[in-house]
Formats: sequence, structure tokens, C-alpha cells
Amino acid sequence: MTRTLTVGVDVGGTSVRAGAVGDDGDVLDTVSAPTPGTDDALEAAIAGAVEELRRRYPVSAVGLALAGFVDAGRGLVRYAPHLSWRDAPVARRISDRLGGLPVVVEHDANSAALAERRYGAAAGASAAVLIALGTGIGGALLLDGELYRGAHGVAPELGHLRVVPDGRSCPCGKRGCWERYCSGTALAATALELISGTHPPGPSALAREAAQDPGRITGRRVGAAAREGDPIGRAAMAELGHWLGEGLSLVADVFDPDLVVIAGGVSGSAPQFLDVAREHYARIATGAGNRPLARIRTAQLGPAAAVVGAATLARETISRAGGR
Repeated sequence: MTRTLTVGVDVGGTSVRAGAVGDDGDVLDTVSAPTPGTDDALEAAIAGAVEELRRRYPVSAVGLALAGFVDAGRGLVRYAPHLSWRDAPVARRISDRLGGLPVVVEHDANSAALAERRYGAAAGASAAVLIALGTGIGGALLLDGELYRGAHGVAPELGHLRVVPDGRSCPCGKRGCWERYCSGTALAATALELISGTHPPGPSALAREAAQDPGRITGRRVGAAAREGDPIGRAAMAELGHWLGEGLSLVADVFDPDLVVIAGGVSGSAPQFLDVAREHYARIATGAGNRPLARIRTAQLGPAAAVVGAATLARETISRAGGR
């Protein structure tokens, strides 16, 4: 019997990644393409990736995962900071290009959280928060296995909680947002601050590289340097751990989750910062020592989580609509 699959598409600022996903969460095949800069070209690229997978497999629906504000109906993209869509009926447009194939849209952190709940680190959790550490911070909240998206589809926007009044400037227009201290971008900024400080923590390959070209100091490079024992890299990672713990205490005050899942590209460096985060969180959480604290785990599905989650959402949506 031929399996009918759903396709999940992770629409990022630099690439479009589509995967054919089975009902067990397995990714059977993938297609990728660069992210174009206009609505029409972007929608054509997404439809083209899906069509390529449709030529190989029977596909019943498509889910799109992206960083941005999505309406409660999961069809309209109100705003996506790294994409061209503004108040765009993306689900309908893509569906039209695919001959009426059902399409749903979801925030990428929500998609990753759904995948981790079904197949990964959040399985069985009653109240789970996913924190995706990448260029910025993406957040998602699961209550009894269901995504909480707020009245207008944009909750929870954790990356823009203000942790440092009048702190580092943020593209959102505020200063001191959590993601400016706890993300891949923050790692690079912290490393450069340490390098330019009056008492940098010892001889450092990162410092030598920054002297030649500060643009070479990226979050990925800082993580690699920390794993190699570079003192600047390790100090930057410890600083990130401190701010992760600081933000987790706020998350605990608001949501009181039983589980926090740390995802995103920076989570690959978790051994360099997660113990610091756990210790700081446990020390400063309201009622520390007199309340249960959330378990903190790293994600299990890695970079495939958003694709798997978007495909799962598409499958569940058409199932509820009686389309299966």
C-alpha cells in the first residue's frame, strides 16, 4: 500500500527546506533552495520544492514553518522580519499554485515544539516551553500537548522580553531584549565586548581573528572556539548561560512549565553553557528551594524539527477537517 505523506517546509531567511514526512515523523526525502527576495519568487520556490517531492510521493497537505506573526487561522502571514511577506494570504497563494492542495502556516518555533511533543524531548510533558536559540530567540508554549498561540497568533514572543533596561539595541526597536544577550548574535557581540575590554580573559585565537576582521566573529565561530578551549569563547558561553538562566526564571514566573526544551542552532553548544544556565535559574527563580523547577532538556530532532512539526500540523489539520 502506498503511503500518503505530508510536506513540511521550513522557510528561512536564507533557504527554503522541504521534507516529505510520514505519520511516524520520519523524514523520507528533502529538497532545498535559496530564499528569494520577493513574494512571487518566494512562493514559486516553495511550490517548486513541494512539486518536486510530489513527483516522488503522494502528498495530502503542506505545512509551512517560518519566523513571523501568523494569524489565528494559520493562513495569513502578518509580518516576517527576514521575509518579504506583509499581511499576505500565504496559505491560499501556495495552495493555488499547487492545484488546491491544503496548506497551513505556523511559526517555526511552534512547529518545532509540536514535533518535539509528538516525537522528541517534550513527549508526555503537560506544560512545556520550547526556546529556540538561533539568530534570535523563538518561543513556543504547549499546554496538554496543544500549542498556545494567543488571541492574535503571536504568543509567546519570548525573545523580546526586556532583561536589561537601556541595554543593547534590538531591531525590534527596544533595548535590552533577551535575545540580544542569549542567541547566536549575542554570542558574537559578547565575544567582541570581551575582546575590547580592559581585562580580556587570556590569550585568544578569537582575539587575533577579530584584530584582522571583526566580521569573522560569529556565533558559530564563538561556539567552535569555546569547544577548543579558547578563553574568550568560553567566557562568552558562560555569559550566554547566565542570561539563559535569567530568562528562564522569567519564563517560570509566567508559565510555571514542567519542562523547558532548548532548541535552535546554538543548542548544539549546550555542553558549554547549559550547566551555568541551570544553576543560575535554580538560584534566582522565585521561591527557589521551595518549589519544583522545570526540567531543562535539549531538543532531540535537531534542524529537522520545524519541517516535521509543520508536516504534522498539516496532517492533523486535514484530519480534523475530515479530509483524510
